[in-house]
Amino acid sequence: MSRPFLKMNGLGNDFVVVDALSAPFAPSADEVRALADRGRGIGCDQLVVLEPSAQADVRVRFWNADGEAVGACGNASRCVAQWVMDRTGKDAAVLETDAGLLSAVRSGALVTVDMGRPRLRWDEIPLAEDMDTRGVELQVGPIDDPILHTPGCVSMGNPHVVFFVPDAEAAPVREVGPLIERHMLFPEGVNVGFAQIKARDRIRLRVWERGAGLTLACGTGACAALVAAHRRGLTDRKATLELDGGELVIEWRAEDDHVLMTGPAVLEYEGTLP
Repeated sequence: MSRPFLKMNGLGNDFVVVDALSAPFAPSADEVRALADRGRGIGCDQLVVLEPSAQADVRVRFWNADGEAVGACGNASRCVAQWVMDRTGKDAAVLETDAGLLSAVRSGALVTVDMGRPRLRWDEIPLAEDMDTRGVELQVGPIDDPILHTPGCVSMGNPHVVFFVPDAEAAPVREVGPLIERHMLFPEGVNVGFAQIKARDRIRLRVWERGAGLTLACGTGACAALVAAHRRGLTDRKATLELDGGELVIEWRAEDDHVLMTGPAVLEYEGTLP
């Protein structure tokens, strides 16, 4: 049978979104990799599948480009929420994910997704051993003069480690990202952020995504960076995150501990899976 898909992106972080509302779609890891292949497939950072939900507008499942299923993707959630709201004609949507229910609203061209509470305990991220996640015992480079050290750790439904650097443009993202992604401290792998604090309300961020590599933007990475920075006293609870693909506004609300992510969502084109 032919199966429709949407090609969408949030700040250049791009997705193949497959409609499985009327017929199940359970891709193998090989099939995910084939679809994500930018040379021979459609090409994307993540594959997203939409399924019926009894408790939300839609159930959303995510796979990284390497074929691994993951629990959350912030930019993809924003894109799916936009699609749901376009379909229903409403300005609000609820998504069911493995990381929990996510609610979203839109205002003009921007969509805000409530990403829920950050997970901050070592066993929630998870780490291989008990550590203070404000600054874990991890460094890159010589013991007496490391180039990176004492990153913060946060889970936003998927694990993140955030290194604070003086210059994000000069950060060794491609060199260090793959090494930390599969470091033994992170039994499920980890997304690796390199955050430069530019002001109390502005962070420059680059992210090496688990299973996808260096991407133009990472929504959950932006959320994790703001949370990690505020826990260290480096920023306020709301900041603009400058990513390679554009800007996201992230707020960690004090009243309910939820993290809100606001940014654009773009439908590039529609097609049918090969």
